[in-house]
Amino acid sequence: MTTRTTPGPRERLLDAAQELTYSQGMGVGVDSLLKTASVARRSLYEHFGGKDGLIAAVLERSTAEDEADYERTMRAAGDNPRDRLLAILDRLAEVIDQPGFRGCRYLAADLALADPDHPGHAVTRGYRERVHRLLEAEFIALGHPRPAHAADQFALLIDGTLAAGVTRPGTDPAASARELAGPVLDVRS
Repeated sequence: MTTRTTPGPRERLLDAAQELTYSQGMGVGVDSLLKTASVARRSLYEHFGGKDGLIAAVLERSTAEDEADYERTMRAAGDNPRDRLLAILDRLAEVIDQPGFRGCRYLAADLALADPDHPGHAVTRGYRERVHRLLEAEFIALGHPRPAHAADQFALLIDGTLAAGVTRPGTDPAASARELAGPVLDVRS
């Protein structure tokens, strides 16, 4: 019995698109994607129906990875909801400091994909809803009187941290977001 050690065309396309759409943006050309993945154009259409389907699949793959990172980060912070929420901002500081950081993949996708019916928008919307529910659950555990609103505010801190991390390097936006999070976290009923 033989086992495949190299990824097939579908996985190579996903890997190439995940890398190139993050480093070069959603406007990366199909030819670049195909060349990087070392696949024929036919593979793109067979597996994804075209570039739009590939982008949606890459976003879906990325959301799974990022949601798992949120959950790992929060679990590692212990049982206190306040600590778990602040751990997210601390993790963002680490992410921003990584070489090649280019900001939030989902915000960039939503801004770059001009067609409101592009399948990528449904993926980013679903991702934001799941992250919001994750945050809201922590605010409920914290006993916050308006957990959904607090989750909205915290999500804004996350988005702002990631945007500032790429547009204003060296400013430590995660530390600023951590300070701004205090009033959101410390509201009592």
